[in-house]
Amino acid sequence: MAVFAAVFVALFAAHSVGDHWVQTHHQACAKGAPTAAGRLACLRHVVTLTATKTAALAALALVTGLTLHPIALLAGLGVDALSHYWADRRMTLARLAEALGKGGFYRLGAPRPGTDDAPHLGTGAYALDQSWHIGFLFIAALIIAA
Repeated sequence: MAVFAAVFVALFAAHSVGDHWVQTHHQACAKGAPTAAGRLACLRHVVTLTATKTAALAALALVTGLTLHPIALLAGLGVDALSHYWADRRMTLARLAEALGKGGFYRLGAPRPGTDDAPHLGTGAYALDQSWHIGFLFIAALIIAA
């Protein structure tokens, strides 16, 4: 149980840093575009995010002496990376929110069409995005700790 807790905390901290500090402005703006450039921006974001999580887990192992099974580590980080890419393409998470009756919440705080309003971190889309990612951090930590 302690391994799971340590891994989850490391992934959670690295997620916050990687999603907000490591991600470039270009990646953040372009990753949802329905184009090859959008897919590439999202892929680059997920690669740097996964590298940030890998570094956090390496630091955890170095400082605590924790040994993580390489296959479990790759599987957990892989599941997390795939889920992150899926959600960050934006239209995927928006469609899921609509299908589950959460479309109104997803659009909460979104800029009004035809205005220069800028979405801020208080949007429903951001809340659903981050809760999706945290849920998959939990799954990844379970896989890695198994």
